[in-house]
Amino acid sequence: MLLGGVRATTTPLYCVTRAARSTTRPHLLQRLFRSSAPLLTENSDQNKRYAKSLLLPSTAFPQWTDPLKTEVLLRKKTCDDLYRWQWENNKGPLFVLHDGPPYANGDLHMGHALNKILKDIINRYHVSLGRRVHYIPGWDCHGLPIENKALKSVQVDDHRVISPAELRSLAKNTAVGAVENQKVEFRELGIMADWDGAGSTYRTLDHDYEMRQLRIFQKMVQQGLIYRHYRPVHYSPSSRSALAEAELVYKEDHVSHSVYVAFDMDLPSHDPSFALQNLIAGETKVRLLVWTTTPWTLTANMGIAVHPEMTYVIIRCVERTNEGAFLVALDRLGTLSTVLGKVEVVAEIRGSELTGARYRPLFAAFAPDASESLKIIASTHVSPDSGTGLVHCAPAHGAEDYNLFKEKNLISSTSSIVCHVGDGGLFTSEVEHVVGKEAAKTLIGQPVLDGGSRSVVDLLKNMNRLIKIERFKHRYPYDWKTDKPVIVTATSQWFANLDDIKEDALNALETVTFYPQISRNRLESFIKSRSEWCISRQRVWGVPIPSLHHTPTDKAYLDARTLDHILSVLDKRGIAYWWEGPIDDFLPPFLQEHDANLSNWRKSTDTMDVWFDSGSSWSFLPDRKCADPRADVCLEGSDQHRGWFQSQLLTAIGTSKAEGKAVAPYSALLTHGMVLDGAGKKMSKSLGNIMSPMIVVKGGVDKKQPAYGADTLRLWAATVEYWRDMSISPKILKQASESLRKIRNSARFILGNIGDAGARAEFESVPRDGLGLVDRYVMHELYELEQTALNSYAQYNFPKVISTLTNFTNITLSSLYFDITKDNLYANSPSSLERRSTVTVLQLVLDTLIHIVAPVLPHLAEEIHSTLRGRPSTEISHGPSVFTRPWVPLSSEWHDPTAGKEMAQLLEVRSTVLGLLEQARGKRQLSSSTEAEVDIILPGVDSDLASLIAREESFLKTLFIVSDVSVIDEGSLGTSSPRWLYMDAVPSPDSDEHIGIRVRPATLAKCPRCWAYTRPNEDDLCPRCTHVLP
Repeated sequence: MLLGGVRATTTPLYCVTRAARSTTRPHLLQRLFRSSAPLLTENSDQNKRYAKSLLLPSTAFPQWTDPLKTEVLLRKKTCDDLYRWQWENNKGPLFVLHDGPPYANGDLHMGHALNKILKDIINRYHVSLGRRVHYIPGWDCHGLPIENKALKSVQVDDHRVISPAELRSLAKNTAVGAVENQKVEFRELGIMADWDGAGSTYRTLDHDYEMRQLRIFQKMVQQGLIYRHYRPVHYSPSSRSALAEAELVYKEDHVSHSVYVAFDMDLPSHDPSFALQNLIAGETKVRLLVWTTTPWTLTANMGIAVHPEMTYVIIRCVERTNEGAFLVALDRLGTLSTVLGKVEVVAEIRGSELTGARYRPLFAAFAPDASESLKIIASTHVSPDSGTGLVHCAPAHGAEDYNLFKEKNLISSTSSIVCHVGDGGLFTSEVEHVVGKEAAKTLIGQPVLDGGSRSVVDLLKNMNRLIKIERFKHRYPYDWKTDKPVIVTATSQWFANLDDIKEDALNALETVTFYPQISRNRLESFIKSRSEWCISRQRVWGVPIPSLHHTPTDKAYLDARTLDHILSVLDKRGIAYWWEGPIDDFLPPFLQEHDANLSNWRKSTDTMDVWFDSGSSWSFLPDRKCADPRADVCLEGSDQHRGWFQSQLLTAIGTSKAEGKAVAPYSALLTHGMVLDGAGKKMSKSLGNIMSPMIVVKGGVDKKQPAYGADTLRLWAATVEYWRDMSISPKILKQASESLRKIRNSARFILGNIGDAGARAEFESVPRDGLGLVDRYVMHELYELEQTALNSYAQYNFPKVISTLTNFTNITLSSLYFDITKDNLYANSPSSLERRSTVTVLQLVLDTLIHIVAPVLPHLAEEIHSTLRGRPSTEISHGPSVFTRPWVPLSSEWHDPTAGKEMAQLLEVRSTVLGLLEQARGKRQLSSSTEAEVDIILPGVDSDLASLIAREESFLKTLFIVSDVSVIDEGSLGTSSPRWLYMDAVPSPDSDEHIGIRVRPATLAKCPRCWAYTRPNEDDLCPRCTHVLP
């Protein structure tokens, strides 16, 4: 039997209050709430009749579900099928969220989960508004991490042990397998996408993708932005490859073994400085004291720099009388006392008067054939703040040194740069030319950062050139993938010229919105600080840089004509053909005319920087045929300011410059922080604090690792301030699970009281004008919640959505509206205005809540939607998705600040009443608030609050959950003496008077049907229940 929208039943459904949940064990909840509901305990036919007449909540929506069952049933419907449906059916504006590709080299970690969930929340929000969402998940499939993973699969540590072709095959299989595994795991998180459709995902190893990337590269070549150069670059011995600045991380606590080294001046040198000749006249030995943190670079010394404006001094060491005089900067004397001991100053000289003087090579004693003296040169990059004021210059191992020597025309060709470091950061046999044959035996093949550096120090000791060695903690660059230190060394690399495009790139960023706003500074500073981008890598697995090299002249050919020919071949034969095909297939006719001897030609073995790979991904997005960026949003971790955010921008600007436009590839950039453990520490295997998202979702073997499901993890992601570093732990997940349970129970309470689909179809709702104050207040709060949610979703402020939502469900609904309306929902007539008003509000609340929670909690929203459509839990995978119903915001008619203000005043009065009731309960003078009545004594002076109380007198017993409320003046108090009495007063905001409140025992008897103390002694039921029952 259906009674006014709710099926009459004796099976109770209860909404658990926060207080009860925190103090009551779960297995006691049912007994607790049966004792508080209006049910009868006497066993009589009449009492059974009363019980059956109550409209107790009834719903098929369970209090809790097993996410391993429910979410699995919903996954296809709310992920793959939904994406395809919205792409085909939504007619709203196109919204493009461009997916930054994760590395395809392992299982997902919590950072992946956070990233994809945040993106999914954004996408689902736009789908719910009827917009057409373009979202193509991608994977970065090249580079060192995948090579290393492939090598481990065959238990090989060094890539040189196997052939390049075999390694490429292994790496491809590794990447493809990782992509398929990560697809499965992303689905477990409830990420909406067409995971298996043709062209619905991208991989940087796909032929179409690689060809697009090479076309972008070709355009940059045509613009003159790509060039090859032999110069010092950051080189990672652990990766065996050059690195770009974006691939470096700087550690502040790196420790180097720095050395103070003495170079002998060549006293009979052709010194142009008369002043210096006079100063050193009579000195048998003058030594230039130099300090360096990289002893291994001393073999490549090509000069010593002094600052022309600094003052230098010739000193004698009191404790080193047999070592001759030393030359150092005057400003450094105080600091050098710990190195040289007590000294006496012989003479002073300006740095400008030292330039041109010569000194003997450091290792001349070991290599007499390499004993030509070297020059002291002037440079303003010499600082008085560190070292000795004299700087050892090795142009092969320092950008400043290299630029200085280029500026002074001291480097005429690549062969004029002294460099003894080769592949893997090892000393090469070339070092023999500087240190001699015997000494070279201790260096050749040694890693410069390890044994090689120690061997150089040993040589310095043997030559009596080492003055002091000490540990020095300083900032030093590391390879961000291997977490190993890098070096700077000269190699032949391909570069992209950024000086020509970075101004356009910075201008393009002016139209980009940043979340958080401060992150703009980070990206702009990275771009401003770069003048070039080293794009070549010495890796096997990657997209080739298709240059042709003429070995007799060591000239590289890479231009528009060669690329036209080469790319046409690769487009037909595949990228792998570059490595496998013969050289003659790639030589264009004009180069064969230049030299027809095929043995004089070779193909480049360099691959492109993986940031160029992923940075080309914007080209896959739909071209909007206007000046608008292709992507509306990109969202990645804050480390991508030095990576993907930057490489996308640079490749886009580099190719669009030719077309006369400089447009960023994105409209907005969102950044999130790192996921830390509960103690705020970075997750790592060594600390044992890694939390797998798959264990959170599906549970672990340990009972301490329950299966929370995707929605709990998604709720955590939406709750944290993701733009900062955030923590996750078992305790935090438990809190998220509890929050989800409260939201779920609010929905369950509503579903239990609004009836099934048939009842709702016949239900006669109440128009706004017919609703009471509390109903209009709840609708006003709901309207405010929805507006906050819409605005916050649009501004990507998900924590504000969730905090406002939970405040509404926990306070406005559970603690207030649900609590005070249970009586009328259960006991009133189905056709009563009061009950229909409540049901009207509940229906509107649930409809709005579904839309608000759906982007964050899609599985819960789908489950509620399925229940509303009358489907059993076993069939929730059937029927349309909740997202097929557009989110139509509430009308502004529900914006009712007056109701909000008036309810705020009445809630202040309610707070005082509840305090008095608690006093009586504490004295055991009542157990239920319905055992009390309240008198409100109005002063003689009119006030807004007094008028409000008088107007809402009939509603106040509902608000206070008491049996009756009487609004009287002081003269109507009477002389009766109740068994107990508690009194207080509340101030009237617009007058000096106070309004009195008196709580006393109810004067009537308890009604056996509704349990309110409103039954006259002579009657069987209270008037309300008498009217309801036939």
